[in-house]
Amino acid sequence: MYHLRVFVIIKRYYGKKHSSNLWLERQSRDPYVKRAREEDWRCRSAFKLLEIDAKHKLLKPGQLVIDCGCAPGSWTQVIVQKINANDNDMKWPKGTAIGIDLQHVNPITGAILLSKCDFTSAITQAEILQKLGNRKADLVLSDMAPACSGDRSMDHDKIIELCSSVIRFSTVVLKKDGAVLCKIWMGGQQKLLEDAMRKLFLNVKYVKPNASRDDSAEIYLLGRNFKGMT
Repeated sequence: MYHLRVFVIIKRYYGKKHSSNLWLERQSRDPYVKRAREEDWRCRSAFKLLEIDAKHKLLKPGQLVIDCGCAPGSWTQVIVQKINANDNDMKWPKGTAIGIDLQHVNPITGAILLSKCDFTSAITQAEILQKLGNRKADLVLSDMAPACSGDRSMDHDKIIELCSSVIRFSTVVLKKDGAVLCKIWMGGQQKLLEDAMRKLFLNVKYVKPNASRDDSAEIYLLGRNFKGMT
């Protein structure tokens, strides 16, 4: 029994080491990782939002934008720059960027960050509302994802649950004609989420940026022209 236990431990160790080596190899060959370092983005995901925004023109100076699942902060960096939240360009109105994540997020100039906060909790959502005051958001973004369990179906259900919480919160904070962008993993419940969004937004579409990895099941649901709650 002892030898079997030792064998299992060794197998797990080398399995993890092999996976780690594969990850490092993929990172070293990824052009977006290289560009992120060169352009001072915190991670490669910045290029997903930059690409989506270039095509769909979501971010504008003076907007109020909420970024759910913002760690390590690359989307928030993009938002701050695009909406002029750091007030760098005096020609344009100053925007407001609010980022939330369960993990610690290092400060980003121009952004209001709620680190180590669970977006789905009533306490965190109340804190976001307090930051908003009487203002409404132009855009709610979610790049949130649950920790992967290895069970695709279970992971899909969890990310749909996260997106549903974002959409419910969006109905409270969005301006009329506002927009929401949510990351999902493709699976059986995505049509239900899409149908729910169509009841709230005039325009709903799927978006898959080129910066998403080829082997990734991720896709984004974009809802525009929020109808408002009647």
